[in-house]
Amino acid sequence: MAMTETFERTAHDETSDDDYGFALVGRLLTWLSENYRDQPGLERIAEEAGLSAFHLQRLFTRYVGVSPKKYVQYLTLEHAKRALRDSQSVLDVSFEMGLSGAGRLHDLFVTHEAVTPGDWKRRGEGLALRYGWHDSPFGECLIVASPRGVCGLAFNGTGDRSAALADLRGSLDASELVEDPEATRRHADAAFGNGEVHLVLRGTPFQLKVWEALLRIPEGAVLTYSDLADRVGAPGSARAVAGAVARNPVSWLIPCHRVIRSGGSISGYRWQPEKKRLILAWEAARAEADSAARGP
Repeated sequence: MAMTETFERTAHDETSDDDYGFALVGRLLTWLSENYRDQPGLERIAEEAGLSAFHLQRLFTRYVGVSPKKYVQYLTLEHAKRALRDSQSVLDVSFEMGLSGAGRLHDLFVTHEAVTPGDWKRRGEGLALRYGWHDSPFGECLIVASPRGVCGLAFNGTGDRSAALADLRGSLDASELVEDPEATRRHADAAFGNGEVHLVLRGTPFQLKVWEALLRIPEGAVLTYSDLADRVGAPGSARAVAGAVARNPVSWLIPCHRVIRSGGSISGYRWQPEKKRLILAWEAARAEADSAARGP
């Protein structure tokens, strides 16, 4: 079904149902991430949504925190370059303070348990991991969980569920995966709503060190692979750091999307670069809205 058809079918009640608005805006964010280079105006975006310009502006601002026009600006290369320049002082403070605590935007608290591949194999032998597909602001996502917490979160960047599952399966090295969306639903609700998420991270000591550093990057900030290498005490190892970032099995919660190239270009994301651009723009918009709400 085309996006405009979906929007038109439910446009009569655009603000009464939070689940509807969440899904509708999520689809629109994906469309904008694919078409931002055309710099669509409010009327064009409203046409695509099947809503009036007034209703679109109100709905979009309610869920994203900024207007559609402002959001389109966050999708551009120029914004990425400015974000790199402006994030340095924020990052210095963040890394000095240690791992981030409660997220400003949705009261999300992430804790983690790190295990080496050997520990994972010993503890996970014969263990069935549960997985399920769920909606998110960034499109369909896959969540894999053990009894101790979330060990995988991926986005369906290509529309091929089997490929996304196979890719994430390669990072987990578990004996069995059992589809059980009811078991993973609470993790999805916590990850994209209000709640606490416990992660079980399986990686080499170097990978775990890089992933812990990613947790220190606050929402709305970005840094380069070289900067990240410096911050984990491995200057000159940008390529090795990039490899560790690429193997992050828990998208969004371990924010590998907050690392971009030195020129501001957005590429190399495990779940498609356009998804990375969408998430960064979302975070920038929400950070601005949060800052405005807190005042001077």
